[in-house]
Amino acid sequence: MSPVVVLVGPPGSGKSTIAAVLSERLGVSHRDTDADIEAAAGKPISDIFVDEGEAHFRKLERAAIVVALQDDGAVLSLGGGAILDPETRADLAAHHVVYLEVSLGEAAKRVGLGVSRPLLLGNVRTQLRNLMEARRPLYDEVAKQTVVTDDKTPDQIADEILEQLT
Repeated sequence: MSPVVVLVGPPGSGKSTIAAVLSERLGVSHRDTDADIEAAAGKPISDIFVDEGEAHFRKLERAAIVVALQDDGAVLSLGGGAILDPETRADLAAHHVVYLEVSLGEAAKRVGLGVSRPLLLGNVRTQLRNLMEARRPLYDEVAKQTVVTDDKTPDQIADEILEQLT
């Protein structure tokens, strides 16, 4: 059992948007591990970070990913930091993982002030740049396909991904 495609990338790369387009085009469900975590915890991720801390969130994230990777035929989008876990990276080796790459300027525009994104508090642009630089090698490590999302519509991005799936 396996998702059709797994989307990874930094905040603002379009994972949730592209997953919705792909799932509609493929006629399959879409699963977002951040949404799974919020549903299970009964509160937003930002509250989990404040109340229990990042380490607790990462444990919840890992558990959600283990379950989601067994969702046969779905389009799966992972949270931006999911690839930090070595076990998750190892698990992703068996899947068609697409890294949605985005420039810092475009990601900053899409994320806005990032008030609901706990790792981007403070100077959003600087925090985002630091996250993107630190995580880029890990996204590259797990990706079987990389799609640059700047200056493309969700449909154009989906087209590019679907070309590799067929």
